[in-house]
Amino acid sequence: MTIHAEASENIAKTLRAIRSEGSRSGLAIKPDTSIDEYEQFSDLVDMFLIMTVEPGFGGQKFMSQMMEKVKATRKIIGDKPIWLQVDGGISLETIEIAVEAGADTFVAGSAVFKSEDPAHMVSSLRSLAQATSS
Repeated sequence: MTIHAEASENIAKTLRAIRSEGSRSGLAIKPDTSIDEYEQFSDLVDMFLIMTVEPGFGGQKFMSQMMEKVKATRKIIGDKPIWLQVDGGISLETIEIAVEAGADTFVAGSAVFKSEDPAHMVSSLRSLAQATSS
């Protein structure tokens, strides 16, 4: 279960509650929010989610400037077993950029659902991500 950092009054309490129910916990960070103030929660999350669009609706353009935040988050994670997910504008043109910045988990909405063959698109995205991370 992933929460938006900006929407929680007590992030630590919420993340602990999620884990206490046996679920993995994730913390989503919007584009205009710095990751630095959320580094303190790295022991309470199983995933950081860096939004690469403003949350709210699909089909937005990938914000490549968020890759600096992805890189900074990868440094925060270090060797901890924490996923680094990106969400927003992930496509055949952008997934490699996100992998190179340090992301290892992806949300691809419009690229999949607007494709003529969604299953093939998912397969292509996976292949690109795996090839880039090798």
